[in-house]
Amino acid sequence: MKHLTHVKDMRNHCGEYPHMSVAHRALPFPTMVNLHTPPPPHGLQRHARRLWGTALALGLASFGAFAQQGAPDVARQKELVRMVRQDCGSCHGLYLTGGLGPALTREALADKPLDSMAATIYGGRPGTPMAPWKAMLTEAEALWIAQQLMAGFPEPQKDPR
Repeated sequence: MKHLTHVKDMRNHCGEYPHMSVAHRALPFPTMVNLHTPPPPHGLQRHARRLWGTALALGLASFGAFAQQGAPDVARQKELVRMVRQDCGSCHGLYLTGGLGPALTREALADKPLDSMAATIYGGRPGTPMAPWKAMLTEAEALWIAQQLMAGFPEPQKDPR
């Protein structure tokens, strides 16, 4: 019976090396423990993607119901415009022409679905710097912002002093 030794190679992969001599195995080194977990079965990954796609489709469909709701009142619209310029502009650029995030100009968004944009504003994009804004916005306000972006967002106003 051959003795197998569990070690990590230079790429930090665990493996069993039968060629290692018994003398090396007897040295008082700390024992390597394999903490790796096997990847999920291929079918599970497919199932998770299918569930995520269904949830996304349902979420986008729910935004259609908010299209019938009225726009925010004038005071809230001013707050939302300022928020887009200040908060969104910190990543998308002061004039929304791009920066860390992509450009949000009418031309750049021409081929994007309105519901998808509203969902991104409200829920963010996992795995990207685009954070969800649902703590500060309603879904109807996210849809209003998306509509304004598609129409060409209002130019920043100079402060009359």
